[in-house]
Amino acid sequence: MLHALRNLPRDARDTLFLLAVIAWIIAPQVGHLPVWCTAMAAAILVWRGWTAVQGLALPSRWWLLALLVLATAATLFTHRTLFGQEAGVTFIVVLLALKTLEMRARRDAFVIFFLGFFTMLSNFFVSQSLLTATCMLVALLGLLSALVNSHMPVGRPPLVQVVKRAAGMALLGAPIMVVLFMLFPRLAPLWGVPTDTNLGRSGLSERMQVGTMARLALDSSVAMRLQFDGPTPHQADLYFRGPVLSSFDGREWSPLRSGFPAHLQTTPQLQVDGPAVSYQVTLEGNNRPWVLTLDATPQAPSLPSYKLLMKSDLQWVTERPLAGLVRYQVQSYPRFRHGPSQAVLGIQDYLELPPGFNPRTLQLAADLRRNPQYARADATTLVDAVLQRLRTGGYTYTLEPGLFGTHSADEFWFDNKQGFCEHIASSFVVLMRALDIPARIVTGYQGGEANPVDGLWTVRQSDAHAWAEVWMGAQGWVRVDPTSAVAPARTGSLQRLQPPTNAFAQAIGAAINPAFAMNLRAIWEAANNRWNQWVLNYTQTQQLNLLRNLGFESPSWQDLTYMLIGMVVLVSLAGAAWTLWERHHQDPWLRLLQRATQQLRRAGLDVAPNTPPRRLTTLVQAAASPGDAACEGLCAWLLRLEAWRYSSPLHTPAGEHADNLGTLRRQYHQLSWPGAHYFKPRPV
Repeated sequence: MLHALRNLPRDARDTLFLLAVIAWIIAPQVGHLPVWCTAMAAAILVWRGWTAVQGLALPSRWWLLALLVLATAATLFTHRTLFGQEAGVTFIVVLLALKTLEMRARRDAFVIFFLGFFTMLSNFFVSQSLLTATCMLVALLGLLSALVNSHMPVGRPPLVQVVKRAAGMALLGAPIMVVLFMLFPRLAPLWGVPTDTNLGRSGLSERMQVGTMARLALDSSVAMRLQFDGPTPHQADLYFRGPVLSSFDGREWSPLRSGFPAHLQTTPQLQVDGPAVSYQVTLEGNNRPWVLTLDATPQAPSLPSYKLLMKSDLQWVTERPLAGLVRYQVQSYPRFRHGPSQAVLGIQDYLELPPGFNPRTLQLAADLRRNPQYARADATTLVDAVLQRLRTGGYTYTLEPGLFGTHSADEFWFDNKQGFCEHIASSFVVLMRALDIPARIVTGYQGGEANPVDGLWTVRQSDAHAWAEVWMGAQGWVRVDPTSAVAPARTGSLQRLQPPTNAFAQAIGAAINPAFAMNLRAIWEAANNRWNQWVLNYTQTQQLNLLRNLGFESPSWQDLTYMLIGMVVLVSLAGAAWTLWERHHQDPWLRLLQRATQQLRRAGLDVAPNTPPRRLTTLVQAAASPGDAACEGLCAWLLRLEAWRYSSPLHTPAGEHADNLGTLRRQYHQLSWPGAHYFKPRPV
């Protein structure tokens, strides 16, 4: 294979290299592009590569026009528009692939280069992670290499040489890139990559249908990271509150609906006790308005540029979705009490059950109430009785509970007796309401793990959890996690269920030590967190703090602009000084010879840039008319220039070289150089 590639013509090799770079640029977006777009781009690139290898003619413009019309129609059919982020990225990928089919000259290659740069940037619309940045850095090096290769002289320059030159260009531009990143003013909302609001990645939802969270447990991606200012709380206290679900239609749970916003219905009535837990959260962008915090957080987290509100169910929300990575400081109190101490208007909303669902669960509640032991029992006693049933009734916690039918609570309590946290919490709350005890479901995250590399606490999507809150009169709303009764290790020692592995995963596990794989993941996540903190979370606040450290008392974005302009001027002056230094240290004899060669080329003499003085003399004598005094003086000067260069220093007095070179330079300006097109073209 490699031998065949080496034997290909220069154009074919360059084309295949450029096609490989384009494929690398498009690959990260395959999962976000329509299937037809990926298939069409891949087919076109393979087609173009085949024509390059076989030396076939490129398709006619009618073929290109037909493909363009087809791509336009498919984009309109898929996105209903040609504008917007998704439609624009789809269309630019197709255009980049189509342009390769008319790459006949260097001008066409330049268009492909610039389309490639634009498509490379569009990858950051989807993800700004460290992995994406690393892939695009490789893509940038590939595009620069292809650009350098297109300017290389005739021949077959080694790819290593081309890549080295491209890497040198990238390194030269790196300081300017760093200065622009550090000082270019970030003016919200203009700064930042736009993200569609319907592409949430949080894993949580305002609705919970039985079976949804079982898929979440298979996702090990990071939801958020925490850095505790003191000791880490106990595992059993690590409950991060998300949406609270109170309305049930028999199959799906949703937030309580009323005629006015939930945060205006009642006051939270929160009372905290004991020491506070102070920590910093780095929350991955989820396009949701939820600000996840530990239970309970009486004061708004420190989140600049966002207006925060606490709803009556203790959930913190913002006025707009969190489209990107955010970081905020929080103080929470593991010991707290909230909710009314006596029945108030609206508490009956947490008793409602849809008619016609779960008749056996309703009968179970009636049987408990008729039992003399629980006839006059309070809410605490009944909750303990239900939890004891979960502990001793043969119920199991599993990722594969099977399909639940219409009466999901009945099937859990009497048939399957197995489920994930959402099945257990839903069935528990249904039974509580059937017992006339107000109850609701709280979703969020529970637990996490410490990264041994940087010590940060990592909460993953697999830590998504659902638990219950029960209203117990004077105690208010009390957290009850029925999953802990079924599987105490889930919240106590944080043991996670593992999905069944396939044959490929088993082979990988046999070849790689699990401990080694865990260490690699910890190192990668620590590096990714540094990327998040230093790059993605580098906001205007960090910019202004940088100026404060440099001595500015009250910096503003105008100061950033002035600082940026000053740095640009400073870099420009440094570049000019480097150029002057380089010119000063360049061989003065070669520079004088180059000036003479340029004069002769301007006069119409066909000479190569590296022609020696004696050869120049021969060419001038052959092209000049006999007896031309100006040309004779020029030839004499060229011979003296050669003599100075190659005369033996053993026969030259000290300092004569410098004096003679200065004389030759003065004579250069005194010579009568031929004007433009003085020499008539003739064979040499």
